Amino acid sequence: MEVYLVGGAVRDEQLGLPVKERDWCVVGATPDELLAQGYRQVGKDFPVFLHPDTNEEYALARTERKTAPGYHGFEFQTSPDVTLEDDLSRRDLTINAMAQDADGNLIDPFDGSSDLEHRVLRHVSGAFSEDPVRILRTAKFKARFTDLNFDLAGETLALMKDMVADDEADALQADRVWAETEAALAGPNPHVYFEVLRECGALAVIFPEIDALFGVPQPPEWHPEIDSGLHTMMVLEQAAKLSGDIDVRFAALVHDLGKATTRLAELPRHRGHEIRSVKLVNSLSNRLPVPRTCRELGVLVAEYHAHCHRAFELKPSTILNVLQKVDAFRRPGRFEKFLLACEADARGRSGFEDRDYPQADYFARACNEASGIAADDVMNKDLSGADIGAEIDRMRLQAIRNVKAESASQPP
Repeated sequence: MEVYLVGGAVRDEQLGLPVKERDWCVVGATPDELLAQGYRQVGKDFPVFLHPDTNEEYALARTERKTAPGYHGFEFQTSPDVTLEDDLSRRDLTINAMAQDADGNLIDPFDGSSDLEHRVLRHVSGAFSEDPVRILRTAKFKARFTDLNFDLAGETLALMKDMVADDEADALQADRVWAETEAALAGPNPHVYFEVLRECGALAVIFPEIDALFGVPQPPEWHPEIDSGLHTMMVLEQAAKLSGDIDVRFAALVHDLGKATTRLAELPRHRGHEIRSVKLVNSLSNRLPVPRTCRELGVLVAEYHAHCHRAFELKPSTILNVLQKVDAFRRPGRFEKFLLACEADARGRSGFEDRDYPQADYFARACNEASGIAADDVMNKDLSGADIGAEIDRMRLQAIRNVKAESASQPP
């Protein structure tokens, strides 16, 4: 039995990046032999075992054969006769198809180290096209390694386009789409993930609501970049700079979905796109297993981001209404995320990337002052029932008026 370090750990070590987890490939062994040594089997589709001491994953070397559409349509074969190179040949990208033996020697049958050196994401073989999840994974790796100047090999992009044309992307299941998308949203440069999906044609299949934004114009005086899809990518890029929170990034991604449904006669204006966006955020979140916190923030930002942008123009009563609608008094943490997503939207425009966004501070101060008013403050006013809530609202409104007056008295 021979054991090799494989996959991302080898790749990241070669790149000088910290290794977060280690996966191992076992050659020349059977499941019974590993079980006899105390390994615990966890894989259902193929034998994967947890080490009795480290809990790291050890997978038996395997080959695979395509038997049906989609990523579940594979027949796996493991036996002591399967070689390390057999196992590596089934992997997605050359940079993930390297191994390291017990002495630290690199085993690289597909020149992954050369592609690492030249910063290229390249498929290992034509078998890449048999698994549509690899479209998502490749887009995710491009996003992850964009800051290291990695690019997608032309032949790999062409293969991904062919896969989409052959309807392989249609076979992707919702849970796997979201798992890869969530990982991309949590990582660096998430906008690149969606750009790669669009470049190969998969965005229209997987996220038609987002794909439909490209080519839709916006008023140039507010959006010098004009294109709604480009604006969405810029907003997501800004959100990633402002916050590592996936809720904020998701909200940035979906905040303007309704612009794709604006009637042609009304373009480039988008009157009422906020409510249309809410419907599309909910539709997308019903189709994919989007976490509740992502959906909720996405809906709130879609509906109220324009209010935040016009904060200084709003009447105190409107500000109070927005604070109540977004539940800012009871959920201040989510309100902070709301403001970050709105700031990302404001900055996600050509020439606005480094602009200050004082509206967020203004809304935050209004919320802070108004949230200081509670039931205890009206208990000595001989009120009961609905009158207590009405008095709290009145006092909160006055607190917001004070904030507005103070803001108006300050020099610009």
